[in-house]
Amino acid sequence: MRWTKTFTVVGCHAEGEVGNVITGGVKDVPGKAMFEKKEYLEAHMDDIRGLLLFEPRGAPYVNGNIILPPCDPSADLGYVIIESTEYPPMSGSNTICVATVALETGMVPMKEPETLLRMEAPAGMIEVRCLCENGKVKQVEFTNVPAFALHLDTHVEVEGLGTITVDTSYGGMTFAHVNARALGFSITPDEAHQMSLMGQRIKKAVNEQLEVVHPENPKIRDVSNVIFEGPIERVDGRVESVNGTVCLHGRLDRSPTGTGTTGRLAVMSAKGQIVKGELFRNRSIIGTHFDSRVIANTRLGDRDAVVVTIAGQAWITSIGQYGLDPTDPYPRGHRLSDVWF
Repeated sequence: MRWTKTFTVVGCHAEGEVGNVITGGVKDVPGKAMFEKKEYLEAHMDDIRGLLLFEPRGAPYVNGNIILPPCDPSADLGYVIIESTEYPPMSGSNTICVATVALETGMVPMKEPETLLRMEAPAGMIEVRCLCENGKVKQVEFTNVPAFALHLDTHVEVEGLGTITVDTSYGGMTFAHVNARALGFSITPDEAHQMSLMGQRIKKAVNEQLEVVHPENPKIRDVSNVIFEGPIERVDGRVESVNGTVCLHGRLDRSPTGTGTTGRLAVMSAKGQIVKGELFRNRSIIGTHFDSRVIANTRLGDRDAVVVTIAGQAWITSIGQYGLDPTDPYPRGHRLSDVWF
């Protein structure tokens, strides 16, 4: 066997969503900030994403996280998130996976019962608190980047649906939020395919008709994902709901979506549906959940924003190596439209 590239990958999932962690094979990339490193990987080293996430090694639902030296000396580690369709500036489930892998594999020393981490993502510095017991990370809670609502109760015209009402938000990624019940969905696993098809139409319409731009980083623009949201309920002293997040190219997030939960809290806060400090339990289409809270109000550019914490758990599933044989005809992987919409 002879490989021209070798990557060490720790398999992991957070509340059902795959977030593998690439711990070896990429030493560092140019950039004075993690966002610049993300841009460099995207422009000059995208073959890594293709090799690891596309077939025959990957699948549409596989995400990855490339561990890199941080740019900020106060950070414990840096990471760039890679997904089958993009390089998002932030991801909640992936952040939970990275923290879990870093501690459970010994990359960063674990302190029980609590380990505090500073993790540098492309979106900014993420403060992380990990609850640990007997060498296992039992919960990861992180403070996300400031989130804000952009459009509230705004009408868009969608092919085949007519006029629908949407909200848009930024919670580390950009989202359009729609009422699942109004569109005929209960958010159950058997509805995933139809939700994914409709979500792509809604995303296209929103990006054609509404301007969605981050006030401080104009490179973050347009809606990436569409969230079908269930009704808000109050149960046992907390606020609860369920959602199904349609990611790019038509698949549903298996987790409740950390950045989406953050964006939803920004919308709920703007509408007066939740108050600071109140617990929000957001469930996924497969029944897993994140617990979250608005912990502070702030400003981002000219917009009111909120600071949100997200808590969940991840599990390591495998540790292995991926390689590239020089005679392999698919050094960047391949995709077919049967499953890669």
